[in-house]
Amino acid sequence: MASPNHPPDHGGDSVETRSSELRKDSVTNRWVIFSPARAKRPTDFKSKSPENPNPKPSSCPFCIGREHECAPEIFRMPDDPNWKIRVIENLYPALSRNLENQSKQPVTNTSRSIVGFGFHDVVIESPVHSIELSDIDPVGIGDVLLTYRKRIEQITQHDSINYIQVFKNQGASAGASMSHSHSQIMALPVIPPTVSSRLDGTKDHYEETGKCCLCEAKSKHFVIDESSHFVSVAPFAATFPFEVWIIPKDHSSHFHHLDDVKAIDLGGLLKLMLQKIAKQLNDPPYNYMIHTSPLKVTETQLPYTHWFLQIVPQLSGVGGFEIGSGCYINPVFPEDAAQVLREVSLT
Repeated sequence: MASPNHPPDHGGDSVETRSSELRKDSVTNRWVIFSPARAKRPTDFKSKSPENPNPKPSSCPFCIGREHECAPEIFRMPDDPNWKIRVIENLYPALSRNLENQSKQPVTNTSRSIVGFGFHDVVIESPVHSIELSDIDPVGIGDVLLTYRKRIEQITQHDSINYIQVFKNQGASAGASMSHSHSQIMALPVIPPTVSSRLDGTKDHYEETGKCCLCEAKSKHFVIDESSHFVSVAPFAATFPFEVWIIPKDHSSHFHHLDDVKAIDLGGLLKLMLQKIAKQLNDPPYNYMIHTSPLKVTETQLPYTHWFLQIVPQLSGVGGFEIGSGCYINPVFPEDAAQVLREVSLT
């Protein structure tokens, strides 16, 4: 298998003649099969037109002036009628914030069932229905990121919470039930298995090399763009076609340690990546997830835990092999995806 520092030389072969390859990602601790014979050329990938998942703007409860139709508000920014961002409770939460008094039992390796205490919130990113996140300027996207930070800081006051997941579903096939631009925050009393696997993978890399694998992103992954404080890459063993990671250049374990200056910087790079993906891939539905460290990460884990933001355009489905094995098939080599996205012109 080719090393991350020396990707295979495909020598201009067509997609059809390139060989399949298995790569293991030291971050996700997952094997991925790259099978270019299953795909068209990387430049031919386009999304089908996504269906609209929500009511017409005239009946959208996320729009300004219809706040009374939403679940209870947690806070808004700014705190006046002309808000720009609102954080509300999810009307159909996966976890219950009303069970905290029943959630004091410790979670152990032998636990099979615990009380479903947790938080499930919605972040409404704009008061205007027609505005998508990529339409907002970097400062405005930075404000959305700082809203995540503020809510996470509030949630960390609850001792029973061990992990907080920020995510965005854009488009019906990406899981969005409303098309008004929004994202979600879920706070869990347990550490999810994917997070545990990520900790194991980054720990193994650190023990083998003495380095954080995400600090080495610029040399071990395929760079698309970068800003003052962040770099966007196609990961060496990308699970999905045209998957993008945005990684802090400075080592940082927790997203909620993001400062105001870096939030704006990240807002600009996130906007750029969303715009490039939209232009190249026909505005596909997408998900993004902020992969941060568990709240109670130990001092010894800090050197190899490094947060990042993952963007996944919804271009292909997941089949029985992936579900059964946990091993994914990606028809696009990440070095090809990185080259295509680097060359996208927004002018």
